[in-house]
Amino acid sequence: MIVFGLLIIRVYLPMKTLLHFMFKYSTGKIVAILFALTMCVYLIMILYTIPTLSNFAPTLPIFDLAPSGYSFEYANELLFALGSDGRNMYLYTQLPLDFIYPGLFSITYSLLLIWLFRKSFSVDSKVHYLFFVPLLAGLFDYCENVFIIKMIESFPNLQVGTVNISSIFTVLKSGFTTLFFILLLIGFIFFLKRRFSSNTK
Repeated sequence: MIVFGLLIIRVYLPMKTLLHFMFKYSTGKIVAILFALTMCVYLIMILYTIPTLSNFAPTLPIFDLAPSGYSFEYANELLFALGSDGRNMYLYTQLPLDFIYPGLFSITYSLLLIWLFRKSFSVDSKVHYLFFVPLLAGLFDYCENVFIIKMIESFPNLQVGTVNISSIFTVLKSGFTTLFFILLLIGFIFFLKRRFSSNTK
């Protein structure tokens, strides 16, 4: 029990320090600038690299767009369908961008959550610790990318373990990203509710 208590303290204290740091930079101006940068990278991927990559295998969503994960057989089928040119584009065009995006996503949306929650909750509220959700989504996105690289580079000699681990990280990334958007919606609802209440007084 003592060891468990010490473990909680060791995790809680760095999170508290990080939260104070995030509070300092969760201003409307900083959030707006980071949001613009994040959206620029996102739009390049969603409007150019992902559609271009998908043209190599029109009926098979790429790994990044498979929120429920994928099997060893699916990974083989997709990488084969992409062909050499498609795999090279994945490796040298899509993935470099996807190593920029998770960092921007994590920082931008953690600050956005804190900024929103500060409008509706007290500074001491534990709800602010939910800023960690987009950070985890970004972390799992990076892990997913590392294993996608491993799959592409090892093809056609894929390892079942590599695919399984990559699939797990894809599911975790998708799950925490979805959770973030739910929290974002809740944050906006509380923000608008408080704004409406103050205007009617």
